[in-house]
Amino acid sequence: MNEHWVSVEQIAEHLGVVRDSIYRWIDAKGLPAHKIGRLWKFKLSEVDDWVRGGGAQDDNEKRPATKPKGTVRKTRKAAAKRAAGRED
Repeated sequence: MNEHWVSVEQIAEHLGVVRDSIYRWIDAKGLPAHKIGRLWKFKLSEVDDWVRGGGAQDDNEKRPATKPKGTVRKTRKAAAKRAAGRED
């Protein structure tokens, strides 16, 4: 028996995610998808194999945890003290 093609909406429902995640996974994580005209179509068996193989794994789970980079925001109270010249 031939497996039916499913749409983005159907695959999103199957995986329990929103449509935007599906499009992002196609581009960034290699979600198995086939473009037919302007529509993306999927085979459930291919997508299920991809998930089982770790394709849907969050990038944070693949890398060791690191501290976020960037500056620490000052609170409004600290900013008001600086503006008044009363830095503690």
